[in-house]
Amino acid sequence: MRILLAGASGTIGTALTRELEKNHDVVRLVRRPPKGPSQIRWDPAAGRLDVSAVEWADAVINLSGAGIAGGLWTRAYKETLYSSRIMPTRTLVTAMRAAENPPEVFISQSASGYYGDRGDEVLTEAADSGDTLLADICRRWEAEARQAPDAVRVVLTRTGIVMAKGGGALPNLLIPIRLFAGTSLGSGRQWWPWISLNDEIRALEFLLTAPVSGPVNLSAPSPAPLDTVALQLGRAFKRPVWFRVPGVVLTTVVGQLAYELLLVSARMEPKVLTDAGFAFDEPTPEALAQWVRRIMTS
Repeated sequence: MRILLAGASGTIGTALTRELEKNHDVVRLVRRPPKGPSQIRWDPAAGRLDVSAVEWADAVINLSGAGIAGGLWTRAYKETLYSSRIMPTRTLVTAMRAAENPPEVFISQSASGYYGDRGDEVLTEAADSGDTLLADICRRWEAEARQAPDAVRVVLTRTGIVMAKGGGALPNLLIPIRLFAGTSLGSGRQWWPWISLNDEIRALEFLLTAPVSGPVNLSAPSPAPLDTVALQLGRAFKRPVWFRVPGVVLTTVVGQLAYELLLVSARMEPKVLTDAGFAFDEPTPEALAQWVRRIMTS
């Protein structure tokens, strides 16, 4: 399969590229001069992309977007969070609409933030969106992707909290645990829609050919409160988890970012993914913790 990948430099994109290149032809979109035939230059901020790039592809995967925790949420950074998602998606869709032979499938990243703060409510793909800033970003992000031509199967991957060795939430959870100062955040009762990087990559590759479209929750089938995740990680490393950082401290120090990234509760269920036949390698917090121990000690 010929795959055009935007946003290949992040934690997910790097791992996905490495996996896809085993069985597919992958070309990455870059914003600098390309270093070889496996790269194509584009300028999403200006809406520039050669239509031939999407005409070459059987599938387009869009992982573009500035890091949610990439900076304090000043007004300027909030604008960056919007524009770094909306403009690349719009540029890809515009090229697809101009193409005589558009790709068969367009997988466009979204996030669990779509649902906002929902307490104990079980959230399948049919659930309404929330009222947080991230929910608004995700709604607009998905709306851009839905403008792809009718002939293109559009998949909107609402990715949860990806547990990865090299980035995201996991390293920040593990540092205090491994120093015998394991910590939970806020009440600890907020549901974390976690997913291992391994299952995230496997799910994205699965969705290239699975007969599904529209929103797809990418999170483990056994969501858990943060306390449970932290305790299982502690057990895997034979460390206690006995501290708690109150939510008010986090929001006072970090502001809205802390609330929307760490304290909201989203009990996501990956119904579309499991109904399509996808089987998780790390479906439970216990399996996640053992996987984390393997990758951190290998």
